[in-house]
Amino acid sequence: MNPVDPPIPAAAVETHLWSGHTSQWVHFWYYFFCILLAGGIGFAATVFGLATAGIGALGYVALVIPLLMWLIRWWATKCTTYELTTQRLRIRSGILNKRTDEMELFRVRDYTMDQPFLLRLVGLGNMTLITSDATTPTLNMRAIPGIEDVREKLRTAVQNERDRKRVRQMDVDNVEDGASPLH
Repeated sequence: MNPVDPPIPAAAVETHLWSGHTSQWVHFWYYFFCILLAGGIGFAATVFGLATAGIGALGYVALVIPLLMWLIRWWATKCTTYELTTQRLRIRSGILNKRTDEMELFRVRDYTMDQPFLLRLVGLGNMTLITSDATTPTLNMRAIPGIEDVREKLRTAVQNERDRKRVRQMDVDNVEDGASPLH
């Protein structure tokens, strides 16, 4: 730190509140399709006598396709993480090329939590954030474990950050027929 720079005030120190990632349950039907595809390939290789025709090994090598489909989807989901701090929501994604997107919490305008029946059965939920961020006007966080706790932490952090920065959201109603809002 440069001796001329003022110290960072304690209120501006950023602390970690929560981190997590999308659950693999969100891809249940995709994974089910991969299993059906692998079963179909195995069935065709066995029943239609591809092994006796001399191309059986090729039929079984084709089983690599659904396995790769499964692994790539699993890895991509696992490599997407969300981190909530007292000042921002950070989204990191990518398998080989990494991308980090940060959204300042004072920009969150609204959020909606929903728990579809099948996700609720396994303790998961979705959250949609409406923001004033130019690059991310809407952010969807799908199949998040403990979504109610995450929503409460987000709500508290957004309000605290708005208070700290002295930012207020102003809602402007649409005025029809050119009437002045003052009349």
